[in-house]
Amino acid sequence: MDRLIYTAMTGASAAAQRQSVLANNLANAATPGFRAELANFRAVPLRGDGATTRVFALETTTGYDSRPGALQRTGRDLDMTAQGNAWFAVQGLDGTEAYTRSGSFQVSPEGTLTTSGGLQVLSDGGSPIDVPAGASLSVGSDGTISAKQDGQPAAVLGRIKLATSELPLVRGTDGLFRPGQEGEVLPADATAKLETGALEGSNVNPVGTMVGMIAAARQFEQQMRLLQTTENSDKSAAQLLSVQG
Repeated sequence: MDRLIYTAMTGASAAAQRQSVLANNLANAATPGFRAELANFRAVPLRGDGATTRVFALETTTGYDSRPGALQRTGRDLDMTAQGNAWFAVQGLDGTEAYTRSGSFQVSPEGTLTTSGGLQVLSDGGSPIDVPAGASLSVGSDGTISAKQDGQPAAVLGRIKLATSELPLVRGTDGLFRPGQEGEVLPADATAKLETGALEGSNVNPVGTMVGMIAAARQFEQQMRLLQTTENSDKSAAQLLSVQG
C-alpha cells in the first residue's frame, strides 16, 4: 500500500511544481523580453533493497523557450530590441555581469543609463554609461550612444554592450541570464545590432499556458484522489484484520 501512497504523493508534488512554473509564465505574459520557462515530468526509479518496483514522478525544468517575442513599436528612443540572439549586458544586484532581452531603458536620477528595474546598463568596456544632465540621447543600430546638449555638438558616451552566446544561458533567481559556468563573462559582439523605438515582447503563449495549468490541476486532483482511495483501502484492511483477530 505504501508504494501507491508515495507514488501518488510524488505525482501530486510534481503537478503542483509544474503549476507554479506555468503560473509564473502567465504572470509575465506582458513582461518585455521574458522567456517562458519550460517544465517536464520525468520518472525516477527508486534504488535500494526491496524498492526496485517503485518509480517516483518528478518535475524538472528543461531551460527556457529561446524563441523571440513579438516586436512592439513604442516610438520611444530608449526602448530597444536586441536583434538575433544578442543580449543586453547589465549589472545584477549581486554586482556580477548578467544579460537580459528587456530593452526598456531610462536615465536614473544619478545620471546613469539603467533598465526599468534600476539595473545599470553596461558598455562594451564593462562599465556603466554616464549621461550628462539635460542631454538628449540617440542610439545607433550598433548600440553607440550619443548625447547632445543645447548649443553643443553630439558627444559619444559609449556603446551598449551586446553579447551573443553559442550555448544557452542559464536563468538566475533574479530573472537575469548568465553563462553556465559561474563567473564567466561573455565578450562584446561587434557585429550585434539593435533596433530603437521598439521592445521585444514576452514569448509566453497565454492560451497554451492556461491549457497547461488546467491539465496540471487535473493531474493534481487525480493524484489526490489516489491518496484518498489508498487511505480508504488502508482503513478497510485495518478493520478487516481487527475483526478477524
